[in-house]
Amino acid sequence: MLDILYLDDYLAIVDKPAGWLVHRTPLDKGETRFVLQALRDQLGRPVWPLHRLDKGTSGVLAFALDAMSARTLGLGFESGEGLHKTYRAIVRGWPEDAGLIDHALKRMPDDMRSQREEVQAAQTQYRTLRRGEFPLAQADFATTRWAEVELQPLTGRRHQLRRHMKHIAHPIIGDATHGKGPLNRVVAEHIGFNRLWLHALRLELRHPVDGHLLRIQAQLRPEWELWHALAPAAP
Repeated sequence: MLDILYLDDYLAIVDKPAGWLVHRTPLDKGETRFVLQALRDQLGRPVWPLHRLDKGTSGVLAFALDAMSARTLGLGFESGEGLHKTYRAIVRGWPEDAGLIDHALKRMPDDMRSQREEVQAAQTQYRTLRRGEFPLAQADFATTRWAEVELQPLTGRRHQLRRHMKHIAHPIIGDATHGKGPLNRVVAEHIGFNRLWLHALRLELRHPVDGHLLRIQAQLRPEWELWHALAPAAP
């Protein structure tokens, strides 16, 4: 059963588990866990997904409960107006204390709107919360540095956070597509848990009917406490 963070007649917001797809896709035919289907069955009514989270990402995920709310909120999610998203991630290396990643992204092949290559503006703010170091040798380095960061996407491009962190040479740990496979495997063995270390922590949006501001938060999963216990921060 999904953990419902907010529910009324127009809107349902859940805490998506890592490893679940939002909905069925031919790109992952073997998966059997879908948030849309599970929420529909749990509530006993149709639901409309307002945005997506990658399969490996956990955290706040919003659905509309009627077509009009879906249209109203869908425009906001598409434009980014009236929305504020905050993520938590663990990345390789030690990024700067804070920064803005302003790097345009090409539409991914399965998201193309035409045969012509399309490049979209994309911006992400980040803030480094803490840094640490594993006693794990990687390449020419005797240890492996990591950092826990707060990410705030200012645009909503496909895999934006994962692609942006790769762009600044601090890929998210556990990212099989945009990260480093050998590092992911070594860290998973050291921590004893394998996942994409990306969590949708908080979502702020206006209610589709009365316009009041909602601030919804999904607490970090228990494996983050395990990370903090096994990977202490640098002094």
